[in-house]
Amino acid sequence: MSHTDNIVALATASGTGAIAVIRVSGPDAISITDSVFKSIKGKSLSKQKSHTIHLGNIVDESKILDEALVSIFKGPHSYTGENVAEISCHGSPFIQQQIIQLLLRSGCRNASAGEFTLRAFLNGKMDLSQAEAVADLIASDSEAAHDIAMQQMRGGFSNEIQKLREELLNFASLIELELDFSEEDVEFADRTQFNELLSRISEVLKKLIDSFALGNVIKHGIPVAIVGQPNVGKSTLLNVLLNEERAIVSEIAGTTRDTVEDHISIKGINFRFIDTAGIRETEDVVEKIGIERTFDKIEKARLIIYLFDGMDFDINELKQIQTRYPNKQLLPICNKMDLLNNSQIEKIKQEIPNVLFLSAKFKTGISELETKLLSLVDSGALSGDSTIITNSRHYDALLKALEEIQKVKEGMDMELSSDLMAIDIRQALFHLGEITGSVTTDDLLGNIFANFCIGK
Repeated sequence: MSHTDNIVALATASGTGAIAVIRVSGPDAISITDSVFKSIKGKSLSKQKSHTIHLGNIVDESKILDEALVSIFKGPHSYTGENVAEISCHGSPFIQQQIIQLLLRSGCRNASAGEFTLRAFLNGKMDLSQAEAVADLIASDSEAAHDIAMQQMRGGFSNEIQKLREELLNFASLIELELDFSEEDVEFADRTQFNELLSRISEVLKKLIDSFALGNVIKHGIPVAIVGQPNVGKSTLLNVLLNEERAIVSEIAGTTRDTVEDHISIKGINFRFIDTAGIRETEDVVEKIGIERTFDKIEKARLIIYLFDGMDFDINELKQIQTRYPNKQLLPICNKMDLLNNSQIEKIKQEIPNVLFLSAKFKTGISELETKLLSLVDSGALSGDSTIITNSRHYDALLKALEEIQKVKEGMDMELSSDLMAIDIRQALFHLGEITGSVTTDDLLGNIFANFCIGK
């Protein structure tokens, strides 16, 4: 695919709306748009200053398709680094397609997914990690996800990686220089300083790698399965957390026959709550299927809320879940606390020391539950300026870079020759370069930008 021709795509969501934005980019983007645009003041777009907006009509020969605003951005001072024109027209799908078809006939081709951002990367407007942050920003559905994507798009992560890579590159150059004078047995790279650098790089990489657990949670949300016996208030609790009647509530046991899911954001962290069918022995075929699905959801959940009725509960069932899912975080919650007296509460506390008490019916204890849920997420890094990794490709590259750095450190300890260490240093530089795009392949770029929406 050529990246020097002219491309066009709808930049806003498809469908009917108040307005739509059609984006054109390429060497002739402004002149092509000019050929189908008649300014109300008779101005030629090609002669206007960059970053200006003009009112007029989009015309197909003598036929007026729409009245529109056209914004022009002359390269390299544009999103893609090329000449860019953006047509703001009325949001009728018919009008959108008429204008796009006109531009295609006038010398453009349809943009592929993510091609505008790909051109921005190829033209040096952003590095690869910043380009990926654009997609994360569009997909962000919580405050925390938005903040992390914004930090990465501003270059916080890539600057950190680039600085480490430059320092390592400087020492790598000295190591490579030693190879040219191998017969003279000289050392240009101070081994003490190099060892300190390797330790510092290892420390930073480990910190970034560790942050991926939190980053993954922020990006995809935390799946929470609400489980327990029928009629203990699981559906009521879900409705209270969501502040809407999402699940059917009934005194009849076995009302929930399937799983019901929805999201809630607590202090910027997304939780995906799953109301499951009550766990019990039953002959009802449909209810049995629902209970089977309950266990499937528990397998996929990161956190299990075990809800029980304080007036009637079986501690053995809680122990069975703990035994069956030893690697899952389990939060036992006693519902219907409004029906309990102090001695009953104390007895439950003795049997289950980490229990929470609430009344879903009267909405008491809900804020304590939300606080507890947040405490189970190591979100301390969110309050500072720490870099948090959310991208699995970056995570994989960091792991590989750390592995190579550790090989270099081992080589230093074993006093290996420069030529052997140079191989591992080059590999570490390669993996760090993969993150920012200093090292790329067509396959890598294809995989990344194929996941973008068309028009971005």
